[in-house]
Amino acid sequence: MPTTYFSPATFRFLKALDRNNSREWFLDHKTDYEQHVREPFLALIADMQAPLTKISPHYRADARKNGGSLFRIHRDTRFSNNKLPYKPWQGARFFHERRHEIAAPSFYVHIQPGDCFAGGGMWHPEPDDLKRIRAFLADNPAAWKKATQGKAFRERFEFWGESLSRPPRGYDPDHELIEDLKRKDFAAGQGFDEALACSPQLLPTLVDIYRHLAPLNDYLCAAQELEF
Repeated sequence: MPTTYFSPATFRFLKALDRNNSREWFLDHKTDYEQHVREPFLALIADMQAPLTKISPHYRADARKNGGSLFRIHRDTRFSNNKLPYKPWQGARFFHERRHEIAAPSFYVHIQPGDCFAGGGMWHPEPDDLKRIRAFLADNPAAWKKATQGKAFRERFEFWGESLSRPPRGYDPDHELIEDLKRKDFAAGQGFDEALACSPQLLPTLVDIYRHLAPLNDYLCAAQELEF
């Protein structure tokens, strides 16, 4: 039977956290966080492994409480002017088995009041990885167009992130993929509403999104010389 993971209580907690972003408030409401946010998310992650393996045997949905697919809700404030201790959202990424060796694309899901989405790709790749992706793009345009420029992809997904204002150094401004070569992020996906997030259709919807984004991740894996 299809499973429901999140509920309106999930979004009520995240909205309240956004209004009361302090350690004292969070500790007073940690039981609500566990019950309505973390435990449902860990259940979703656990249930994602089997369908994810069918998309790629090299990807993992790790349902550990710490160090797995689930992002920490604590913010890293060391180098930020924003010293609020918590993120008013919860997210998870489903990663390549070799992610500790080589930067790899991932699949992602984000739960936040008014801003739920799922996607795939590489966000803020390091300079060497970005250079490798651009070189691969320049040499393999046909496969990129097949993965990302078909009607089904364009009608459903949007690319996220930043781009250079000018062509990167060393690339022909008239290259057929110049707008893609200017990208600084190679991530795409689509949003969904809170009603879907709270419905039994969440897991099958995410699996469908990831299945249709698999050619993007496959291409980026090839750029990084990784198996997909």
